Amino acid sequence: MAAHVHQFLCLKDNFGVLIHDPSTRATAAIDAPEAGPILAALAAREWELTDILITHHHFDHVQGIAGLKARFPSARVIGPAKEAAKIGGLDRPIGEGDVAATGALEAKVIEVPGHTSGHVAYWFEDEDILFAGDTLFAMGCGRAFEERFEVLYQSLLKLAALPGETQVYCGHEYTLANARFALTVDPSNAILTERAGEAARQREAGEFTLPTTIAIELATNPFLRADDPDIQAGLGMAGADPVAVFTELRERKNKM
Repeated sequence: MAAHVHQFLCLKDNFGVLIHDPSTRATAAIDAPEAGPILAALAAREWELTDILITHHHFDHVQGIAGLKARFPSARVIGPAKEAAKIGGLDRPIGEGDVAATGALEAKVIEVPGHTSGHVAYWFEDEDILFAGDTLFAMGCGRAFEERFEVLYQSLLKLAALPGETQVYCGHEYTLANARFALTVDPSNAILTERAGEAARQREAGEFTLPTTIAIELATNPFLRADDPDIQAGLGMAGADPVAVFTELRERKNKM
């Protein structure tokens, strides 16, 4: 793996993430939740910011853009064309099938509407890395703020179809809360139980629970398993349409 990835906290529970190409010294920030911690991380590693890859327009993912551009005015702001008006100042609007390059590193753009209507994810296929924003979380998923539940579910299935070894970086450290919910709907899943315990130990030690992988999520994330008979039976929805099951899961999680 050629890329160097550095992950750190911004705001309360947002993740700041940098991906660096050592061959060209190009560096991208994934979203811009807060300029200060991102600039500090760049300075500590003596990395120059060349790109800012935005996943969606929510304030806690874009409010740091101005501060980053003030320090690195030539950095390109790349983000979803469908949310360009809400984000503002995009140097390159992108959409499904586009490629966003940082030095020699290339990310395929995957449109994943649901949390917001224009949300995108960045898949660095050669590096086995996915930046999922607020669409997919460890053992969870984002709220469907701007689209129907079915739209979000189909977006999650797109990400679930990526190679199992893909490392997944998410927008927030929500893993413990997601684990608690997952155990209420999938209590007999031994892999989930073990993972929830490990996540608790990680957080108690001050460690991050991310990245996860697609394979781990397929085994433990109830939102990716709406077609699983055990999940359906636990909800009293045996044989139900997976979209209906996903909708029930998301509505239950919304109430926690």
